[in-house]
Amino acid sequence: MKSHSDAIIGLYERHADRYVDDRARVRWNESARLIAHCRRQFPQQTWHIADMRSLRIDRSFDGILAWDSFFHLAHDDQRNMFPTFARHAAPGAVLMFTSGTTHGEAIGSYRGEPLYHASLAPAEYRNLLGSHGVRVEAHVAEDPDCGGHTVWLALR
Repeated sequence: MKSHSDAIIGLYERHADRYVDDRARVRWNESARLIAHCRRQFPQQTWHIADMRSLRIDRSFDGILAWDSFFHLAHDDQRNMFPTFARHAAPGAVLMFTSGTTHGEAIGSYRGEPLYHASLAPAEYRNLLGSHGVRVEAHVAEDPDCGGHTVWLALR
């Protein structure tokens, strides 16, 4: 049986157009159909479609953004992402991601379908970042200036 976290990509694919419209109303814009929107909006950029859990691009980046995506991964998948972040982060790279406020799982819904969220405890995120050569610069829980998101900003 497929887990709720494994169903996330299909959910966003099925509702990509509606999701873009929904997010535009709250001033937060963020799968292949979503990337099609990005390509139309920013045609001069390079866009990759991949499951972040198996990402292996033969290059490093000055910034990595996992906004409203990373927290859809199960706990172990999140833990396993830190070597991936480190492998793709150039020296001095900035890493920004969103998480929950405490360790746990929650099932919300989007357009009538289950929407999985998970988070590790803040101390575990700090330990994982530190053990992969990444220093936390800022962590704000439920930041009102970011739509209530819990935001991590780290530097390699």
